[in-house]
Amino acid sequence: MYRILKQEGRAKRAELVTVHGTIQTPVFMNVGTAAAIKGAVATSDLEQIGTQVELSNTYHLHVRPGDKVVKQLGGLHKFMSWDRPILTDSGGFQVFSLAGLRKIREEGVYFNSHVDGRKIFMGPEESMRIQSNLASTIAMAFDECAPSKADRGYVQASVDRTARWLERCKREMARLNGLEDTINRRQLLFGINQGAVYPDIRIDHAKRISEMELDGYAVGGLAVGETHEEMYHILDEVVPHLPQDRPTYLMGVGTPANILEGVERGVDFFDCVYPSRNGRHGHLYTNRGKINLFNAKYELDDRPIEEGCGCPACRRYSRAYIRHLLKAKEMLGMRLCVLHNLYFYNTMMSEVRNALDEGRFAAYKKGKLEGMAMQD
Repeated sequence: MYRILKQEGRAKRAELVTVHGTIQTPVFMNVGTAAAIKGAVATSDLEQIGTQVELSNTYHLHVRPGDKVVKQLGGLHKFMSWDRPILTDSGGFQVFSLAGLRKIREEGVYFNSHVDGRKIFMGPEESMRIQSNLASTIAMAFDECAPSKADRGYVQASVDRTARWLERCKREMARLNGLEDTINRRQLLFGINQGAVYPDIRIDHAKRISEMELDGYAVGGLAVGETHEEMYHILDEVVPHLPQDRPTYLMGVGTPANILEGVERGVDFFDCVYPSRNGRHGHLYTNRGKINLFNAKYELDDRPIEEGCGCPACRRYSRAYIRHLLKAKEMLGMRLCVLHNLYFYNTMMSEVRNALDEGRFAAYKKGKLEGMAMQD
């Protein structure tokens, strides 16, 4: 069940009740592609830093350890020791990211594994079966994420095929949720809007998939090469044509500024590898802009990454010490940086929800963006 609790313009404060708990939105999902956050972050850490939803990837878990292995071990929640919601991406993004290792056909996509080269086939039914074996809270429909600057004719054909694939996903999900041996028989299905940077294709596709009465709707194929302005324009055009009584998810986005702009346009769910990836390279988010701990000026800096931050790194360690760990290639340095960045994102989303509850999101957004534009 999805309930809108407060609205300020198109920005909305809502909640989604799932079998694994209620998700308070807007929410940032912490990305653990292969059932772990890169940077030696455990699920106990995720609990400590306020994570609501963990995101894992269907294709990668199918390759290893294998979704059937995960099912035998009781599903992804038990496998990871995580009792809060999990969203699994469908494998559709790998149709884009592994372009040199795949062939797209009407029946699905033929891959060569990026790990060992073995042949893999994944279509709508296979993706649903894999995600059912993983027993995630939310399963994503199988789609093609076309390049943002692809030819219009290619994009239209791709979107039409994605629409046909969604119908197959819905049928297969209904069948799987009715089986006695399915671990999570209340698994939710989100459809994905595609169409590159062509607003009319996007809008037409949004209208088509809205008629299917899915549990939620995502906007995919953005933040893959287009400008931020183009992305915001697509959201302005498309989000009003998605069901307002279901959650909206902007896939793979993004920076703190991207997220605030997305919230303003009515988006509920976000995910991105930026906080963990940047953290592993010593690039840290603060309320006064990003800092790079590899810079020499932090060698003798005995302050925390950010004064007043409650993350495990800032509560105990200095910039100088964490910089030393990074320079010495000690894994602890990477871990502390990732924890800080994820805490920053999760805390920002909590602040966003509070601002919406109190009817001051516009003022919050303005102040947050002004602060992050500063230089430490």
